[in-house]
Amino acid sequence: MATLGDAFSARAGAVLDESMILHFGDPVREQRSLRAGRAIAPLGDRTVIEVTGEDRLTWLDSITSQALSRLSAGESTELLVLDPQGRVEHAAAVFEDGTTVWLIADAADAEPLATWLTRMVFRSRVSVTVRDDLALVGCFAGGSAEQIVRKVAATPNGTPLVWSDPWTAVQAGGHQYADTADHPGAAYAWHVAIIETDASAPLLARIESADVDVAGALAAEALRVAAWRPRWATEVDERSLPHESDWIRSAVHLGKGCYRGQETVAKVHNLGHPPRRLAALHLDGSDDVLPAPGDPVFAGDAEVGHVTSAARHFEDGPIALAILSRRAATGDLIVRSGDVDIAAAQQVIVPADAGATADVPRLTRLSRRPAGQDPRST
Repeated sequence: MATLGDAFSARAGAVLDESMILHFGDPVREQRSLRAGRAIAPLGDRTVIEVTGEDRLTWLDSITSQALSRLSAGESTELLVLDPQGRVEHAAAVFEDGTTVWLIADAADAEPLATWLTRMVFRSRVSVTVRDDLALVGCFAGGSAEQIVRKVAATPNGTPLVWSDPWTAVQAGGHQYADTADHPGAAYAWHVAIIETDASAPLLARIESADVDVAGALAAEALRVAAWRPRWATEVDERSLPHESDWIRSAVHLGKGCYRGQETVAKVHNLGHPPRRLAALHLDGSDDVLPAPGDPVFAGDAEVGHVTSAARHFEDGPIALAILSRRAATGDLIVRSGDVDIAAAQQVIVPADAGATADVPRLTRLSRRPAGQDPRST
C-alpha cells in the first residue's frame, strides 16, 4: 500500500533528500503559506512511539525530565532523557489521549529511544512500540490547515492526535534564560498531527482541491530556526546540556522528583555558567552561501563554536543557530563554510551567566538557623 509519504513524494515539483521532501518547487512561497496557516508539511524525518499501559504516565515521569504523572487527555508537552551527567540523550514530543502516550521523535532517535524505554520497563505495567505505520504532518495554528489536519488525525481513543508545541511559552516548572520579553517562540504555534495510512486519502483530496497547500522541510526548518527552537537532530551532540539551548523553557520541570541527570540540571541552573550557549546568527547573504551544520564559528582568529542549523527565512534572510563557548564574545562573528567566510551578527539567546541570576529558592543553611533551633523541627 502506498504511504502518505509516497503520495507527497510523487507530487509535481517535489525535491527529495533521501526520505525527506525539501520543497515543492518554491521554498519561500511555501514558507509564507505554512506560517500563515494555509499549508501542511509532511514530516518524514520523524517517527511515532506508542506507550500504553496503566503505569505509562507515572513511569515516564520517573525516568525523564518532564512532570507527566498528571497529564490529561488532549494535553501536549515534551520530555528529555538525560544521562547521569545531565547530558541530553533523547528528546520527544508528548501527547496523551487518555489511554495512550504518543511520543514523536526525530527518526534517527526513535529506535534508540524506544530501546532505552523498553530496558527501563522492569515491573511497570507499560508497553513500548515504534509505529512506523503512522504518518506525521505539521502545520501552524489558526488557519485552514489546522482545521483540516484535526479532521484527518488519528483518533484511536476518541481524541484527535494533534500535538501542540509547548515552545510558545515557558511551561510550568520551566525557566527561560533568554533575556527578552519579545521571544520569537511566542509566535511558534506549531502543531503535528499523527495520521493513519487509510486516512491519507481525504487529506490528499483536500490538497488536490486546493483547500490546503503543501510545504517542504526547508520551509518548516526556517520557521523553527527563526523561533530559536532546539531540536534533537540538530542542536544535540554528545556534550549537550538542556541549559545550553534554553530547553529548560519547555522540556524540563525543575520542581519534579528524582530522575537520571537531575543533580546536574539543578547544579548548573542554581550556580549558573553552562559551558556552552546557543546563539542566533543573522548572516551576510552577499555570497549566497548558506553554512552547513558543523561549520566552525570564529571570533577573530579564535574558533568559538559551530553552526547547528541554518536556513533562509522569508523575512530575515539567511539565519542560523550556533552553539558557542560560554566565553565567546557577544559581538559579531565569522562563520567559515568551506573556503568562504560569512559575516554573522550575533543575537544572544542563552547568556554566559545563564542560571546565575535565576530566581531559584535556596535551602536555608543549617548554620543560619536561629540560635537554639532544633534542625529536626524544620
